[in-house]
Amino acid sequence: MKLRMFVLLSALVLVALALSACGGGAGSPAAPAKSAGDPAKGKTRYDSTCTACHGADLKGITGLGKDLTTSTFVKGQSDVALVDFIKKGRSATDPANTTKVDMPAKGGNPALTDADLGDIVAYIRSLQK
Repeated sequence: MKLRMFVLLSALVLVALALSACGGGAGSPAAPAKSAGDPAKGKTRYDSTCTACHGADLKGITGLGKDLTTSTFVKGQSDVALVDFIKKGRSATDPANTTKVDMPAKGGNPALTDADLGDIVAYIRSLQK
């Protein structure tokens, strides 16, 4: 009985050590990931779609779009989450919409692909403060 308990406890300790060596657990801070998109392509796509509300310099246009260079919302999103947000947009009636102006899905450009949106996110990330 004692031997069986010793073997069981030893196995649990080994499993715990192996799991802790893997790292990346929920409590571990994540290293900032470099955006997978192409910022140069993103600038072209941003310029043709997003500037009407967010401005050519990403600083926003009063009453339309937020400053993307300092936005805590943008900074707090992963690239995947930000692409998803841009794909869906945000209605003016959404309680989280502080401008109370619709952000259309894909910035109103349905031709944008997920790769295009990833490029736009990479461009935005490249200019964040």
